[in-house]
Amino acid sequence: MVPSSSAPRSLLVLSGLAALVALAVLGRLTVFMADDARPNYSAFPSSGWELRHSCVSSYFVAAGAAREGRLVYRDELYTAPNDDGKGVRKPLKLGRFDIDVYEYPPPFLLLPGALRAVVPGWAAFRLLWFVLNGVVVAFVMVRVARALPPPAARRALLLAPLVWIALPTLSALQKGNVQLMIVALAMLAMLLFERRHFAAGGALLAFATVSKLFPGLLLVYLLVRRQWRAAAWTAAMSALLVLLSLAVVGVRQYAAFADHLPGLMGGEAFPAFRNPSAIAINLSIPGLVFKLKVLGLGDLSFGASKIVGWLYTLVVLVVVARVSRHPWPDADRPALWLGILILATLRSPFLPQAYATFPPLWLLTLLAARQPPTAKTLLWTMAAWLALNVYWPLDWPLDPRVLALITLGPQAVTVAVAALALRPHAPHPAARTDAARS
Repeated sequence: MVPSSSAPRSLLVLSGLAALVALAVLGRLTVFMADDARPNYSAFPSSGWELRHSCVSSYFVAAGAAREGRLVYRDELYTAPNDDGKGVRKPLKLGRFDIDVYEYPPPFLLLPGALRAVVPGWAAFRLLWFVLNGVVVAFVMVRVARALPPPAARRALLLAPLVWIALPTLSALQKGNVQLMIVALAMLAMLLFERRHFAAGGALLAFATVSKLFPGLLLVYLLVRRQWRAAAWTAAMSALLVLLSLAVVGVRQYAAFADHLPGLMGGEAFPAFRNPSAIAINLSIPGLVFKLKVLGLGDLSFGASKIVGWLYTLVVLVVVARVSRHPWPDADRPALWLGILILATLRSPFLPQAYATFPPLWLLTLLAARQPPTAKTLLWTMAAWLALNVYWPLDWPLDPRVLALITLGPQAVTVAVAALALRPHAPHPAARTDAARS
C-alpha cells in the first residue's frame, strides 16, 4: 500500500477539517433535535422558517390520523381553517413547529405508524426520527464506499464528511424529510442485489418505491439488465407492503390517495406553488415552468408543467434503458445507481433545495473518489460542492427572481453530476496504477 498515492496530504487535510466541522455541526444540531427550546443550536438559528418548518410533523400527524381512521389526505389535518388557499399556506401547529402536508402513498405510513407505537409523543418521535435518518444514511454511505475498489473506497470515505457539512443536508436532517433515507435504502437494496441477497434487497427497494415512487426507476435498470430475480422480489415485496398497509390503514386511504394522486403528479397538491420564494428554490425539471414565470419569462401553469414532466419522463426512460445495457464495471455501478436516482428525483413537480442536492453531493464524492486526488481533482470537486451548497432560507430577504436565478446553479450541477455518472468512463492511468498497487 502506498499512502502518498492513495491519500495525499491535501486530501487528508481536507477530510480532517470536514470531519471536525461535521462533528461540531451535527453535535450542535442534535441538541436542538433533543430540545426544541434551544433554537440557537439549530442549523439556521437566524431563520424562523427553518426553525418552524418540519417535514416529519406530517408523518407524525398522518400516522396518528390513520390509526384513528381519519383520512390522511384531508387538508384540515395540516392547514388552518382561515387559510384562503390563495396566499402562503397557514399551517396548523405542533408545539413550535408548523405541520407540513402529508404527500406520500399510504404504505409509507407503516414506518411512522410503527415508530408512533414505540414513542407516541411528538418530541420523542422527532428525536427518534432524526437518529434513525442519520444512522441509516451514514451506514449506507459507508457500505457503498466499501463496495468500491480499495483506493476509491478510501477516498470515498475521506470525502464523505463533505456531504454531512453541506447546508442542504443539515437542513434536511433538521426538517426530518425522509428523502435522504429513501435514497440510502434504494442504494443499499442495489448493493444487496449485487451480493445475491434478493429478499432483503427486494424488501428495501419495495419500501422505497411504494413510499416515494421515484426509486421505481431502478426497476427499469433491473429489467433491462435481465436481473429477473431482483425485479421479481421487488415486485413481490411491493405487493406484500401494499397488502400489509391495506390491513393497517384501510381501503379508504387508498381511495383517497387515488383522488389525490393527479394533484401530486401534476403539482397542484403542493402548497409551495402558492409561494414565489418556494417556487424559486424548486430544482425539479417540471418546476422550471413556474421558475420561468417567477422570472417574468412566461405565464404558463400546471398544464405546461405536466407536459414538461411527461416529456422528461420519456427521455429519462430512454436514457436509463440505454445506459443499463452497457457492461458497467462493478466499481462504477454505485455511481450509476445514484445517477439514475437523481434523474428520478428531478421528475417530481416540487423538489426543494433542502433535499434535492443530497444525492448529487453524495455522488460527487463517489465520482471524485475514482480519480487520483490531484490538485485538479480536488479543485473541481470543491467547486461543484460549493455550487451544490448554495442554500437560502425562505424568510431571509431576497427577491424571488434573484433566488430563482441563483438556484439555477445547483440545479445545473445536479444534472451535470448525474450525466457524468451515466457516462461510461475509462479509468485514469494513475487510477489503474493505484488499483494495481492496492
